[in-house]
Formats: sequence, structure tokens, C-alpha cells
Amino acid sequence: MFGISFSELLLVGLVALLVLGPERLPGAARTAGLWIGRLKRSFNSIKQEVEREIGADEIRRQLHNEHILSLEKEAQRIINPQSVAPQEPATPEVAQPVATGEPALPREPAPAPATHAAPSSHDTPLPPRAS
Repeated sequence: MFGISFSELLLVGLVALLVLGPERLPGAARTAGLWIGRLKRSFNSIKQEVEREIGADEIRRQLHNEHILSLEKEAQRIINPQSVAPQEPATPEVAQPVATGEPALPREPAPAPATHAAPSSHDTPLPPRAS
């Protein structure tokens, strides 16, 4: 991780033995191990919390985008209902044979729905002006 070799660790151990002495070295090593363990656990918990928050933010962002898309589709449907109307599946030219043994008859296409628009002022001609 830090590029520390075994010889460097051995040198640190010898210096610690000389500075602390043989009586205090085991207690100091135990204390150092406890502190290192606590630091690792703290860093791991912080890392997990950040990853959880990033995941939650991503989920929130996706939900927000889906909500915006649904609002856009609804607005398009309201503004121009004919262009966003759901496509009907194409009807086959020949109906499936009936189980009674009757021959299949060709189907006629369904009539298109009629749209009745209210006449606007642009559609009706104006009467000539009296001069």
C-alpha cells in the first residue's frame, strides 16, 4: 500500500524497541493496533455512507427524470392529441378461420374516427363591406 518493505518495518520495530523499551513496547503495539483498527472502521463506514448517498442521489435523479418525461408526454398529449395517440395494431387482411368450419372471410378495415372541429373565424368568409 505505501511501498514499505520488510527491512523498513524491521528498522521501525528496532527503533521502537530502543525508544520505548521491552516493557512498554507490547502495550504500545497493542494501542497502535487498536487505533489503526478504529481508523480503518471509520474510513470504511464513511466510504459506505458516501456510496449509499451517491446511490440514493442516482435513484432520485432517475425518478425525477422519469417524472419529467411523463409530464412532457402528458403535455404533448394535451397540446396535440392526434400525434401522440397510441398506435392501433394493424388488422390482418384475412380473419382467422372459425372453429365451426366456416371459411375465412376478408375483413374490412375499421373506419377512421371522424374529427369535428368547431368552425373558426378564419374558415368563414366575411361579407362584403358596404361602401
